Amino acid sequence: MIAQKLGLVLLFVENPALSGAFYTKLLGNKPIEASPTFQLFQFSNDVQIGLWSRHTAEPKVPITGGGAEICFTDDDVDGVYKRWKEMGIPMAQPPTDMDFGRTFVALDPDGHRIRIYRLHEVS
Repeated sequence: MIAQKLGLVLLFVENPALSGAFYTKLLGNKPIEASPTFQLFQFSNDVQIGLWSRHTAEPKVPITGGGAEICFTDDDVDGVYKRWKEMGIPMAQPPTDMDFGRTFVALDPDGHRIRIYRLHEVS
């Protein structure tokens, strides 16, 4: 049986320092580990996001970003969108009502998708 607790999400990036600066700005906190080839961010629920140079990862990483999403919940989807847009964060989708709730999608420097969403309230 596989362990049932998610601990780390790795994103393979072109430039860990550039991506680390982007996520520092985006998340409002600094990495807990930073080197030329890797940056690590910690969240309060013990999940971590690692930014690993796609040039030094083993086995070699043949693809670039955009094939998956990191998703965060927030009650104020439109407010987060406005703040991120003012920060110059590239957007792939403006705030939109979808079948599951309200959402938008931003892009990091490598094209990884970052989704902010609020689920519909269940009555």
